[in-house]
Amino acid sequence: MAPEKLRRLLDQLAGGEIDVPAVLRQLQTLPFEDLQFARVDHHRALRCGFPEVIFGEGKTTRQIEEIFARLADTENNVLATRIGPPAAARVQTRFPKVRYHRAARVLTLRQRSGPGSEGFVGIVCAGTSDLPVAEEARITAEIMDQRTRTFYDVGVAGLHRLLAESQALRAANVLVVVAGMEGALPSVVGGLVAAPVIAVPTSVGYGASFGGISALLAMLNSCSAGVSVVNIDNGFGAGYQAALINRLAEWQVSKAAAAADDQAAQAEQPTVDSSEPARPTDEARDDEA
Repeated sequence: MAPEKLRRLLDQLAGGEIDVPAVLRQLQTLPFEDLQFARVDHHRALRCGFPEVIFGEGKTTRQIEEIFARLADTENNVLATRIGPPAAARVQTRFPKVRYHRAARVLTLRQRSGPGSEGFVGIVCAGTSDLPVAEEARITAEIMDQRTRTFYDVGVAGLHRLLAESQALRAANVLVVVAGMEGALPSVVGGLVAAPVIAVPTSVGYGASFGGISALLAMLNSCSAGVSVVNIDNGFGAGYQAALINRLAEWQVSKAAAAADDQAAQAEQPTVDSSEPARPTDEARDDEA
């Protein structure tokens, strides 16, 4: 349940528009709704700031459709990853406003828009073959109302392409760096910026890459400080983590700005002298006499 919907429900109860049994009927699926094949966590948006996300791989088309429908009923935004075209078509038939991002295999339904962010999440991608994973990270961060900026095809094989973007990279609050093959790109980016770097190994590469294990191990052994690593091809996990970091950065900026405004307001207030007037000394009284 979206926080706004819950607040509206409580306001209606307080105003006498609905009674307690009606409220209980609407809250009966909190914190989860049992569909037999899945227990949909409707409480997660209240706990974590974003609803439960559907992982489509291994689920049937009907299961994906039903879970998606229950999440959509809460009036929250809905995100589903690893969705194939048949399941996407079925969900879009039921919900025409749903977008299917084919390259990333992601479904999104935006039902509410947040204020957005001033700072941005940088999405850095080594090569075109890594784009599906990078796009999954980008779409995840954006459905969580975080601004993104992409830096694609800047792998270490042509380092000048990355260095040309170094100033823009340093402006990001957090960076998601996606690479396959030898997985060197996150280490290079980590040496250029002060922001956290979330490394994403991909399964792109020839035989000795072992389906991304080579890149994963290289990233785990990065010599650059500030580099963390998610699982192979896990663009969603990286995008979600980056969105949380960017959200915290925005909150800190807002907090600092509010404190500065308070200090400025206090400085503008006139100083009131509440001290008593000085009493005349003995010499002053003699002079007056």
